[in-house]
Amino acid sequence: MQLDRVLADFSLYLSAERGFSEHTVRSYRSDLADLLRFADEAGATDSAEIDLELLRGWLWRGSTAGLAKSTLARRSATARSLTSWLARSGHTPTDAAARLRAPKSDRHLPRVLTRAQMDTLLEGLDARASTGDPLAIRDLAIVELLYASALRVSELAGLDLRDVDLGRLTARVLGKGSKERVVPFGVPAKNAIAAWLEVREPGKALATAGGIHDGPAGGIRHATTGTHGATSDATPAGAPVSARTTGPSTALFLGARGARIGTRAVYTLVAGLLESVPGGGPAGPHALRHTAATHLLDGGADLRAVQELLGHASLGTTQIYTHVSTERLKESYAMAHPRA
Repeated sequence: MQLDRVLADFSLYLSAERGFSEHTVRSYRSDLADLLRFADEAGATDSAEIDLELLRGWLWRGSTAGLAKSTLARRSATARSLTSWLARSGHTPTDAAARLRAPKSDRHLPRVLTRAQMDTLLEGLDARASTGDPLAIRDLAIVELLYASALRVSELAGLDLRDVDLGRLTARVLGKGSKERVVPFGVPAKNAIAAWLEVREPGKALATAGGIHDGPAGGIRHATTGTHGATSDATPAGAPVSARTTGPSTALFLGARGARIGTRAVYTLVAGLLESVPGGGPAGPHALRHTAATHLLDGGADLRAVQELLGHASLGTTQIYTHVSTERLKESYAMAHPRA
């Protein structure tokens, strides 16, 4: 296969067959574009010319350019995924990257807020929301739900009205690899979401038209339009993901202009809130996900239950939060124990 076709065809495979999100496919494309530029510089014009030495040279150049170990590890994984696909598709006789190795990424403990810090942050948002400002009310609902359900930012931004059941205190989210799961949330998040729905302008219009109404258990259901324009009840919980509607009017959280809120806007919101919170490390929405998982384990939650909540495919990924809890225990011990 000519290299100029590799990027487009492999991207299509990732999205159509693997079900990867747009963000994940974009990350793959970025790495592969750099790899294909390197291959072109080396005189390779066909996918069969992508061999182990070329891939090692590509990683070496990245290493000498000062790329982080985590970036090199990601590039190595991207290359292995590409060459495996090429071999399975018959474009290359062998899997060139089967023996490719990259340095293990440095594993840093995630940023975790204390319970007191989370309480202070939420109290500040609640005070702003009490003024009646619709965006402040929305921001409180966003942060409450991120913390309550340990959602990824893309999962939160992708929520539709029908995905939230206020009666059962659950939300149906679409995670990595188009895997759907149901996550719980608490009464504070429920109240914050309900308050947001009261001021959500498109929601008001739909409610007037009978589009949004309380389900039997008090949950939110959203009317959908059939193939002939007739309205029907929301897609049942077991319906395929393709049955979801993604138009702005169906989104749970909206931006200032009335369209579905984007991940960048949520990141900006959370990063701004965490600027004033003491502590180092990343200051985006993922910090709230880390915080929720750690607080659950601190409170005695089962590790596998936390794995299910987070949507982790591997228990090993979830286990990093046990390390976080251990580190916090050590810090408390060092400060409090007279023989520490």
